[in-house]
Amino acid sequence: MEFTKQARGSVVNLLFVATLGLMLLAAWIAPLAGDRWFRPVEKAGAAFAQKKSLTLVTLGLLTITARLALLPILPVPVPAIHDEFSYLLAADTFAHGRLTNPPHPFPVFFDTYHELQHPTYASKYPPGPGAVMALGQVLGHPWIGVLLSTAAMIVSMTWMLQGWFSPSWALLGGVLVWADLGLFAPWVDSYYNGSVATVGAALVFGAYPRILHFGRARNAFLMGLGAAILAYSRPVEGFIFCLPVAIALTIRLISSRFSDPHLSISRLFLPLAAALIPAGLFLAYYNFRVTGNALQFPYVLYHREYFNNCPVFFWQKPVPPLHYANQQFENFFNVWNREEFELSWRAWARRALALSWKLWRILLGPALTLPLVMLIRVVQDRRIRLPLWEVFVCSLGLLSVVWFQPHYAAPLAAAVFVVVVQAIRHLRQAKIHGRPIGIFLSRLIVLLVVDWVAIQAGHAARYPVTAWKGQREQVLRTLESVYGKHLVVVRYTPTHNVHREWVYNAADIDSSRIVWVREIPGQDITPLLRYYHDRKVWLLEADQSPPTLEPYPRASATEPRNVP
Repeated sequence: MEFTKQARGSVVNLLFVATLGLMLLAAWIAPLAGDRWFRPVEKAGAAFAQKKSLTLVTLGLLTITARLALLPILPVPVPAIHDEFSYLLAADTFAHGRLTNPPHPFPVFFDTYHELQHPTYASKYPPGPGAVMALGQVLGHPWIGVLLSTAAMIVSMTWMLQGWFSPSWALLGGVLVWADLGLFAPWVDSYYNGSVATVGAALVFGAYPRILHFGRARNAFLMGLGAAILAYSRPVEGFIFCLPVAIALTIRLISSRFSDPHLSISRLFLPLAAALIPAGLFLAYYNFRVTGNALQFPYVLYHREYFNNCPVFFWQKPVPPLHYANQQFENFFNVWNREEFELSWRAWARRALALSWKLWRILLGPALTLPLVMLIRVVQDRRIRLPLWEVFVCSLGLLSVVWFQPHYAAPLAAAVFVVVVQAIRHLRQAKIHGRPIGIFLSRLIVLLVVDWVAIQAGHAARYPVTAWKGQREQVLRTLESVYGKHLVVVRYTPTHNVHREWVYNAADIDSSRIVWVREIPGQDITPLLRYYHDRKVWLLEADQSPPTLEPYPRASATEPRNVP
């Protein structure tokens, strides 16, 4: 089986190289092939791009309608990953008009990944993505918030590109962002919602050239708003992203070589402060409500109490392991994490290669890699030095952490697409012995992107995702069809897969129709059963194939059960 996969991968790579070679040959032989079809389309697009506001509205609506049109083959995503349930807890909490929830009287049975049980019951993650999904929940479903924030990401990225390039190139870049990130990317098809952080980064990076060229307090305010969104979504990566921009602005402000009436403290720092200070005060208040300390983020508290045995940065040394009441936490934190995050330079190099592959697959892919043949020209372009520094600094920041998920790179996407669009602009002008091959190749990129979208759609239709998350959803639907309130006691075996977690609850646990708890060997569950005496109690054998749901044997509840 492994040999077959490797053989298929080799064939795909050979086909890609052969196809690219044929395309380059075609660019040399007939660089203006299809010009009579392409040129009218390009002229129409350039004319439409001049209407900047209409361009933004159109791309936003296109993002929403196109993704809704894909629902028959790509339905609303079902949460499966630990992090997704935690973000959904935040959304449910905010949708109920609260910043956090009171702790439950029996927290040990509700303890689960990436959620605090004390001093309050809350998600460990920053509140930005949860707030957007709370809006979606109020409108009918949390994924509506994901979809709306994805549309906002496409709009803000196009607005950003309008600040760096002419309207026609900004439109092209916006279409590429839409095709790459707006339809099949994990940010729109999950509940991580990396789109929120990308919106913040796009506002920061789009405001930068506008501040240099026009000044205007509103641009500085938008930059501050973008930085605030980053603080509410990806604070560490957002700080790293904002650092080069802050340094560049400071240099421009104090350097005599760049004396500019548009840049002044009143026009720059006062609007920034008007956006950042209220956002910072409210974030401190949020921290206080969740952790009891205005300066302690929920993420930090969770890491200290649950995750402290696993370093955050690769240069940190592991500490003696913590121990937990349930075996699933022992297996996750003290077995899987320590094996997965072996701390050595060799392990770091492996993770760096894996990270580079993930970043390439999400942000570029085969089609958007082609413009990077002009990377040398881009590096020599003084106008694009800040985006290049952003890519370099943000990549180093991502490489410094032990663990990586695709949405961690959400701020980086803003700088990457500025570099990509500039690379396409240079490619468009490329000639070999006077033959304008760049025109053919720049058009080819657009065709490859369109082809990639079609391939992704076909793959989604032919190979729908069916995983264990469908089993949880099926059990949930079964319980919802039965009258009354339910308590589900989840029983795991010692060999349980720690990534298939069932115990996640709504914000208001006791008011929920369905409550999930874990059975813990050595812990008497009788008080919990008495607490929920008015519910029908079920036993879920999670590691059966398929999982089985049956009435809970009340007789066994009088004694703790030891799983062999």
